[in-house]
Amino acid sequence: MRLLVSVRNVEEALLAAAGGADFIDLKEPGQGALGGLPIETIRAVVVALRERGITLPISATIGDLPMPDSGAILARVEAVGACGVDYVKVGIERDPGAGAVLFALANCGRPVVPVFIADRGLDQHAVARARTLGFPALMLDTAEKRAGSLFDALGIEVLQGFVFATRKAGMLVGLAGALRATHADALAELAPDFAGFRSAVCRGERSDALDAQCLQELVLSMRFARAPLTRR
Repeated sequence: MRLLVSVRNVEEALLAAAGGADFIDLKEPGQGALGGLPIETIRAVVVALRERGITLPISATIGDLPMPDSGAILARVEAVGACGVDYVKVGIERDPGAGAVLFALANCGRPVVPVFIADRGLDQHAVARARTLGFPALMLDTAEKRAGSLFDALGIEVLQGFVFATRKAGMLVGLAGALRATHADALAELAPDFAGFRSAVCRGERSDALDAQCLQELVLSMRFARAPLTRR
């Protein structure tokens, strides 16, 4: 299970890379669950990392755009993808138009990772459709971080099913949503390919600056996490 750390600028990206992150994820945490950064900032982070020989995968969100606005979604995906990121993350809300958006994203020519927002439960039909469309990965996340974590939004059996079926479909699977170091063992039991963090690497609010000590503590917790069923 690899560690995805969300950052908002070059300084945080370099700190995350040096501190043990396996994925660098670009977002503006002060603008919602998948708040988007300015295109200039995304490009600057990519350049800064690559010029220093840092080859970690880089993802970036497009911002919290509503499902009916598919034109804006696709335009933003193209702009973010053109910055040289490895993955473009797009939030997928529980909405009647989600299926059409997923189909368009699968055919847009960019490596899109749909992120299903789990606060109101999963639309299993949309998730199942996404598994047939050849995306490199699927993720779960939550929108209302103060309402609890992903584990509060969805039951463990739902999470297990999401991880199992997504991996069976040949895709990477990621989990995020107000996750903390205290969730390390539960995440180890689920064994996603990567787990995403922002709140856990900040001293106060998730919109505060990334904190090196918090990151170090998280890395250690994840490194030594063990699934409860395998403990001796």
